[in-house]
Amino acid sequence: MIEFLRVDHRLLHGQVAVSWFGALDVNTILVANDSVAGDDFRKSAIRLAKPDDAKLVMKSIADSIEAINSGVTDKYKMLIVVESVDDAYKLIEGVNGQISLLNLGGTKQREGTKNFSKAVNLTSEEVAKLMELKQKQIDVFIQQVPNEKKDFI
Repeated sequence: MIEFLRVDHRLLHGQVAVSWFGALDVNTILVANDSVAGDDFRKSAIRLAKPDDAKLVMKSIADSIEAINSGVTDKYKMLIVVESVDDAYKLIEGVNGQISLLNLGGTKQREGTKNFSKAVNLTSEEVAKLMELKQKQIDVFIQQVPNEKKDFI
């Protein structure tokens, strides 16, 4: 069961591994990312950040969608981390109503982005996708750590 979906360009790091994993009632972290899925070096680095009591799974976006839709992940309470708004959008659209919230934790400043918080920078295309998700009853909010106030988009 999906408990939480977070966009964070750093994927698994201290804020996710310690703060979010500890604050949520989850037992599994799914890193859904196409480039990580095929990169053994990045997988090794991400494993170093895994909390001791967490199950860690790293899959491509397509494989993540397939696993969720097949029901094989139903026995887990999952925190899913993706690298971008585009990945979150694909995942949400692919799993047919199984995700009701989207946490924006960190997106890099890039050409064409507007700053929305100290760690969230979005393009107009990303904002349009987030607005589309909101229309589909997805709660979209910025929150870096659990004890911070949620800033709804």
